Amino acid sequence: MKTKAAVMWRNAGNFEITELELDPPKEGEVLVRYDYAGLCHSDEHLRHGDISVEPPIVGGHEGAGVVEEVGPGVTQIKPGDHFITSWMPHCGRCRFCLMGKSNICDNGAFLMQGTMLDGTQRLHARGQGLGGVDLLGTFSQWNVIPQSSVVVVERDVPLDVVAIAACGVPTGWGSAVYAADTRPGDTTVVYGVGGIGINAVQGASHAGAEMVVAVDPVAFKREMALKLGATHAFATAVEAHEFVWSETRGQGADACIVTVSLVEPEVVTDAFALVRKGGTVVVTALANPATKLQIPSLELTLYEKRVVGSLFGSGAPHSDIKKIVKLYQNGDLRLDELITNRYPLEEVNQGYDDLLAGRNIRGVLTIDH
Repeated sequence: MKTKAAVMWRNAGNFEITELELDPPKEGEVLVRYDYAGLCHSDEHLRHGDISVEPPIVGGHEGAGVVEEVGPGVTQIKPGDHFITSWMPHCGRCRFCLMGKSNICDNGAFLMQGTMLDGTQRLHARGQGLGGVDLLGTFSQWNVIPQSSVVVVERDVPLDVVAIAACGVPTGWGSAVYAADTRPGDTTVVYGVGGIGINAVQGASHAGAEMVVAVDPVAFKREMALKLGATHAFATAVEAHEFVWSETRGQGADACIVTVSLVEPEVVTDAFALVRKGGTVVVTALANPATKLQIPSLELTLYEKRVVGSLFGSGAPHSDIKKIVKLYQNGDLRLDELITNRYPLEEVNQGYDDLLAGRNIRGVLTIDH
């Protein structure tokens, strides 16, 4: 069958809308129709070459839609199911899955490889095969993806809203709830309140933090943070640091969560300086592979400070995505407010231009068929 998709044909540059040929699903795979896709910053990194991928590749890893067909061996998913994507196609058998850490499953080796789990490809154009970002390629009308990337949801769940629950929401929420281990009464500082950081704010508030301090240079993002759980918001790290030191009488923050667009050493160094003895710095944002962090080793030892990475919210994606949906349905987590603008598939590059210009918390593609 044919599908229209936003393709990254080179190592950097704009996505190009291209008609592709799509093969049927093989063993353990499903054919899905994407109705909505979130514009996560991770795919924007492809446009600027910050993340290395094997082009050509279909963009997008946040998606929601309907299952159209299932391949051999698929028994827990059926045609007509509504779903949200999970970008880690966990195997359920490796050491990390068995530890309850399916977010760092060994199948992560395939995420940017540009193939399916069997090493082959289902998409074809211009005489060559194509992969999809995180084996998903949600910037496409249809695609074939692994069954373990499908999180089935009830049919009354609004897919246009919960599409962003595929990555940004559980990643930010889990960064605060799991990675930072936020406790009632804590002081939590979040650096960068875009699509991930705003959910770290919501997660910290949900977990009972007494002070949630948002740091972002964009005024409307600070305003949104104050509406969704932040107690205070500042344009610069210097302002936030002065406030936290004063309010905590020199103890510092319990946790600092780094969710900026692209990690630079300075932001992690600042966060490390602000956390208290025994405090935690969570680095969730991506960085250029050549970036090296700089922290004072003596302070690390004497004050028992911790610096931890967090991928996909440091939890179990399938169960956490379902939990996020339930929290949303119960009114305990707000998602509608996070979607700033909606775009047709053909305007994917405009959506990312708006993100870079500070006009979006989260943009969503509406995909016509």
